[in-house]
Amino acid sequence: MERIPEPELMLDEAQARAYAAADFAEPHGRLSELLRERLPDLPTEGRALDLGCGAADIALRFARSFPGWRVDGIDGSPAMLRCGYEAVAAAGLADRVTLSEGYLPGGAAPGERYDLVFSNSLLHHLAAPAVLWASLRRWARPGARVFVQDLLRPESRAQAQTLVDRYAAGEPAVLRRDFFHSLLAAYRVAEVERQLAQAGLGHLSVEQVSDRHWIAWGRV
Repeated sequence: MERIPEPELMLDEAQARAYAAADFAEPHGRLSELLRERLPDLPTEGRALDLGCGAADIALRFARSFPGWRVDGIDGSPAMLRCGYEAVAAAGLADRVTLSEGYLPGGAAPGERYDLVFSNSLLHHLAAPAVLWASLRRWARPGARVFVQDLLRPESRAQAQTLVDRYAAGEPAVLRRDFFHSLLAAYRVAEVERQLAQAGLGHLSVEQVSDRHWIAWGRV
């Protein structure tokens, strides 16, 4: 099945609210575990950047897991960021988690260089995948760690629907629809490896980690 692109930004307020309220405990919790496993030498202190931070769930999970770190997030959707600001305030972590609006490849993060740059489910939204890899290089200091997780495109629309039914049966219709379209817009491991090679990041490791996710990680 060929990739079918989807809109880059989630701008609708109701859509963003539905996303922020959804139960991502399993995939987001698994991402945190994988990050810790694949980057076991992370120092106890540092500054991290979350590209496409959305409603800030991943940024907050990282901040709780690594209390010595500051976490900045950047996202192009004002609607998603409004949810993120609320989540950061509710978590009482505004002193360590800062969110900024920025549309990649432009925009400005709070810091110039980071010890860790990570991203979850951003790549499949981008019209040009090179934008993500260029952003990693832009904000990661030399030798910094990077970690990316994203969806994996299935072999057919029928398989995509099976995944939606399996993992999002209890979610609102808007989320089931978005999940289906995101699966159709996602990349496969071989495609990601080609993107990394073209970006000069071919040394990063890429691995399929579930029936719907892959990860890439290493140092820049």
